[in-house]
Amino acid sequence: MVKVRNLYKRFGKFEVLKGINLELQKGKVTAILGPNGSGKTTLIKSILGLVIPTSGDIYVKGINVRKNWDYRKFIGYMPQLAVFPENLTVKELINMLSDIRKEGYNPNIKEEIIERFKLSDYMEKKIKNLSGGTKQKVSALITFMFDPEIYFLDEPTVGLDPVSSSFLKDLIKKQSERNRLVVLTSHIMSEVEEVADEIVFLLEGSIYITGSVEEIIKNSGEKNLERAIAKLMEKSYNA
Repeated sequence: MVKVRNLYKRFGKFEVLKGINLELQKGKVTAILGPNGSGKTTLIKSILGLVIPTSGDIYVKGINVRKNWDYRKFIGYMPQLAVFPENLTVKELINMLSDIRKEGYNPNIKEEIIERFKLSDYMEKKIKNLSGGTKQKVSALITFMFDPEIYFLDEPTVGLDPVSSSFLKDLIKKQSERNRLVVLTSHIMSEVEEVADEIVFLLEGSIYITGSVEEIIKNSGEKNLERAIAKLMEKSYNA
């Protein structure tokens, strides 16, 4: 569904991505991991069209994304820190975005998320008066209510209480069961182990390892993903 071919990105003399080749398949949750500076944010933003690669190609549903923005209608993006117009109420924001992006809008999904996140009491409140956790819930609502085929979720559970976090993780897993593609980043390895099917681990702009969560844990000889990833990073530092 998403193919990356020989992707390079330089910022001045600094080479951030070094020939990335990757295929992301629908029906799976793929976690893109790596230490700070590994290139994971640049890779994701390149796929989203927010960063223009130096060379290489990206295809979404067979569409070469270079100079073609139509593919974005297939994608829901939940940034780590969403920025919304502060003077709007939650209800006004939802209505505005529903008017702009009509395609895929699913009122049933919207109502379910509002109910489970207990957002009804916040509909008339302005964005600027919301807590960080409530803003995160609004961001999730906006991402999922358009029922996209592809999700990019950057640290999706940051700031959420345990009940809301559990619901969101269930919602993420549900999308893969519905044959959607979900790509996420998270620094919480227990969360990644819980929801992800595949891991793409980047290091210094290259793919260091890929595989299923089970394979990576088994091959590391460790008992969980957090320790497996720690061993990977330790090996890289000692190389």
